[in-house]
Amino acid sequence: MTKYHTHHTPLLLYLSLGYAVLIVYASLYPLTGWHSTGASPFDFFFAGWPRYTTTFDLLINVAAYIPLGFFLATALRPRVATKHAWWIAVLAASALSFLLEFMQNYLPSRVASNLDLAGNTCGALIGALPGALWRRQLIDNLRHTHWPDHGQSVEMGLVLVGLWLLTQLDPTTLLFGAGDLRSLLPLPSTQTFSAAGFVRIESLIAASGLLAALLMASLIAPYHQRRVFPLLLLAVGLAAKSLAFALMMHPQTALAWATPGALLGSLAGGLLWLAALALPLTWQRLLAALALLTASVMVNLAPINPYLENLQNVWNPGQFLNFHGLTHFITLLWPYLALPWFAFHRTYVRHH
Repeated sequence: MTKYHTHHTPLLLYLSLGYAVLIVYASLYPLTGWHSTGASPFDFFFAGWPRYTTTFDLLINVAAYIPLGFFLATALRPRVATKHAWWIAVLAASALSFLLEFMQNYLPSRVASNLDLAGNTCGALIGALPGALWRRQLIDNLRHTHWPDHGQSVEMGLVLVGLWLLTQLDPTTLLFGAGDLRSLLPLPSTQTFSAAGFVRIESLIAASGLLAALLMASLIAPYHQRRVFPLLLLAVGLAAKSLAFALMMHPQTALAWATPGALLGSLAGGLLWLAALALPLTWQRLLAALALLTASVMVNLAPINPYLENLQNVWNPGQFLNFHGLTHFITLLWPYLALPWFAFHRTYVRHH
């Protein structure tokens, strides 16, 4: 019998690096207005207790670094001893936090704070301890037990599925729509808004976007879970979308995403996914890539939705500024990260 734990999966390394990149973006969002105030950028480190702080801010600063500490410490095991994995992970996370606080001195919309640094370090301490104690072989065995014959790209596929769930936490985008680059490349819209026409476009975006996500989940799922895993992903994704509207807008707007176009497109995408499962795996990858490309193109060609435009104009993210910047960043990039994955992923099915 093959012992899978002799081979270490790079999943933890991907998670560590990917999560660190997300923290960097969220900490420096919106990345504009860089300038020097003339004060020493190290003053924040020796400053007293900040005048304006909330319990929410303290908890967020701690919670944000718990996964980073856990991922880093677990990725270091068993290459280094438990105590070394713990302090190396904490030191690396603290150094990242200090660097980001230092850089925030040059952003007018951000305030460098030693309290934030302390909260981040505490979060890394909390996460690194179980990460160092929890032997990495558990992650490796979990990977090879549930995804034993799916090629080396399954780790990146799992990361992409996790990022897809994060895109659903952006309340300013259409359901299952991602990759809208017009905020980065402001181009004049050539499409006039029509309610009937927009329903058709929204349906196409929801159908093609959902089809691509479900097929990705099917391609990385164990053979006997090729239907269960994608449906679970869909349920969590819709719950995340509802939660985003409820928390960032108002509880009564939790189902604001459930427009006629979104519901019709979701139904069509789900039915197409069920039919596509009968195709060979190579054709499934091709269909998923085409669906994702279609959704990305239509998102950028769709006329501006007056409701979403008004929402972005009047909504003040406030304490969710970091979180919104993070989810919006992932929503912009996700299709362009997933498309190459469909090209290179290979799925191998064990025949008993």
